[in-house]
Amino acid sequence: MFARITMFEIDTLRISLDDALERFKELVVPEARKREGYEGMYVMRTPEGKGLIVSLWANEEAATAGISSGYYEEQVAKFLTLYHAPPGREHYEVVFAEAPGITRS
Repeated sequence: MFARITMFEIDTLRISLDDALERFKELVVPEARKREGYEGMYVMRTPEGKGLIVSLWANEEAATAGISSGYYEEQVAKFLTLYHAPPGREHYEVVFAEAPGITRS
């Protein structure tokens, strides 16, 4: 399994964190679910608007395919006016995972 990590900072003067999350769930999550190799994601944030998106992929090819196809940039563009700065991105191999079987939204 591979993980793509996106680091972001939402401008909370332009949009509330809850509204940004709803927009993300409406515009980005359905598109991610259509991608081959997609295995889920976690979104974490601070009250100040900093956060991480950890998207999980079956293999390295699936994790990086969205970059070469333009998919990743399309998703980032949906929030372009809401960021303090462009988000950062890194890829990691997941070498250990343990999580409860709970869906939380």
